[in-house]
Amino acid sequence: MRVEMFNVGWFTSAAGIWRQGDEMERQVRFPVPAYLIETESERILVDTGLAPAAIPDPVAHYGFEALSAFGFEQERSVADQVDLDSLTKVVMTHLHFDHAGGLSLLPPSLPVYIQQREWAAAHDLTASRKNFLLAPDYATIADQVIVVDGDLDLLGDGSVELLSTPGHTAGHQSVRVGEELIIGGDVSHYASGLDDHRFPVFADDFEAQKASAERLRGLRDAGATVRPGHDPELLVPGPIVQA
Repeated sequence: MRVEMFNVGWFTSAAGIWRQGDEMERQVRFPVPAYLIETESERILVDTGLAPAAIPDPVAHYGFEALSAFGFEQERSVADQVDLDSLTKVVMTHLHFDHAGGLSLLPPSLPVYIQQREWAAAHDLTASRKNFLLAPDYATIADQVIVVDGDLDLLGDGSVELLSTPGHTAGHQSVRVGEELIIGGDVSHYASGLDDHRFPVFADDFEAQKASAERLRGLRDAGATVRPGHDPELLVPGPIVQA
């Protein structure tokens, strides 16, 4: 088993959006991670990063004025760092623009695993607006989606498990790799959020997000490493697990 993190971009915005109590006047540059899980027979990509076409002008790309508060950067997209044609599966923690923007780069036959509640929210006008899900990110993958309802033993041998961790969005999920690693997605942007619950100022359901953070904290306290969503101090590209 091998797991590697790739930095597939950055977004810059007000600190207080992403951690309650931080200053709105202070700008923070957040890394955008994607992960590659490799076994003897599988190459699984977790999240796809920003849409390359959105980098110069996110508002023009999405037609979403709220993105004027963001700065996007990308030196190398996920396609520049991972051989997408060699992948066997893609897992989406959720469908926010910084995780789903690269979906259009995927080969058309590649299965994409998404929680059923997330996929349903993406196609409901009220829910998609509440969850900031932007249709251009996932418009090309309808025939590739495999919906998941709750936890799933992805490979059938306990080595990679999808964990239902809703709250940040309606159908957010995390990925457990073996007993020692959890790719937490945006259950918390910062590692400290599992303890202090200082989440972003928006959520589909804050109580559900708190419960998901408690779930991941329990796994962390039992010995697993939980990777946060966008912690600038912790997310350094490179191998994480090599066994």
